[in-house]
Amino acid sequence: QVQLVESGGGLVQPGGSLRLSCAASGRISSINVMGWYRQAPGKQRELVASITRVGTTNYIDSVKGRFTISRDNAKNTVYLQMNSLKPEDTAVYYCNADVLAYGRIFSNNYWGQGTQVTVSS
Repeated sequence: QVQLVESGGGLVQPGGSLRLSCAASGRISSINVMGWYRQAPGKQRELVASITRVGTTNYIDSVKGRFTISRDNAKNTVYLQMNSLKPEDTAVYYCNADVLAYGRIFSNNYWGQGTQVTVSS
């Protein structure tokens, strides 16, 4: 089985920074796309940023220039560096990965448990 474990959330003041990490473990052959989603109270979950295995990135407009997604393929880990945080960034952030496990033909999509990010003074 494959697990995604997130860390790095917390409370930060507006204008501050946080770095989220998500490590995938298990019988992993390869991971294609990895991404970060977020869900604020009363809102739908949205894709914040994604990165392919070769490093192609994608961001929603509201975080461009402030957030940076990166990954370490050797460690099966994805990161989200969040700078200049705003109150509207407050949400539960979820890691997502498209994982091909050993012995499987097709990949499966996995989610982390979520980590709370609160931006408030």
